Amino acid sequence: MTRPGPPSPAAGKSLAFDEEFDGPIAFGSRWNGSTTSAYQYGNHNPGDKKLDWLNPSAITVSGGLSTFTATPGSHILENGLRSWDTGLLTTEGTTQNFRTRTGDYAEARVQLPAADGSWPAVWTWLNGDSEVDGFEYHPDNPNLLEIANHVHPAAIYYTNAATVYPGAWITVGVRFGATNDDWYVNGRLIYSDRTGVGTTWSPNIILNFSVSDGTYHPGPSDNTPIAFNADYVRVWR
Repeated sequence: MTRPGPPSPAAGKSLAFDEEFDGPIAFGSRWNGSTTSAYQYGNHNPGDKKLDWLNPSAITVSGGLSTFTATPGSHILENGLRSWDTGLLTTEGTTQNFRTRTGDYAEARVQLPAADGSWPAVWTWLNGDSEVDGFEYHPDNPNLLEIANHVHPAAIYYTNAATVYPGAWITVGVRFGATNDDWYVNGRLIYSDRTGVGTTWSPNIILNFSVSDGTYHPGPSDNTPIAFNADYVRVWR
């Protein structure tokens, strides 16, 4: 099947990174699913109000989709709460070590989950000073995406009941600029931060499915596994 041409935000650019989830996840070379420097303890991060305990086996691939399945875990976190095994993919700590950079356009297609505790996100990270959130989603705010630039702070809550809702498939993209970043949902420009990321910005990419601990958003309602699906992650430059 012929893949569609690049979306308009990527006009004039070429694919630099292309994860279609059409085969086994390339752990070690393309992706790291075990640890991230974004988490205080490498594989878990209760200080960020997450129950996560990273487990690469929580991510499966079938039919061109990746599924991140979170299940009750066996570990007790530093705050006394029981962990949930869940999935995170980062390009950090891999042999390819792909890092996005100023001028790139990054895009992911995902299905927004419905279950309490669900907290999917696409974001960037390096050394604590390069985070840009393509999106974060919590189903207790069913029509809202959290969007943020933490490099030169700017953020919005994007609300659209026709597009953003539990079960919806959406395409979220960010064009990273030195003085301005543009966010797109389903190919439509929805926010420009007018702050940008500077000229030397070059972090790793993260796609993950966190589990809320109940502090700011409801945690899991019971021990039933919860899940999140992603179709692709692409970067043009």
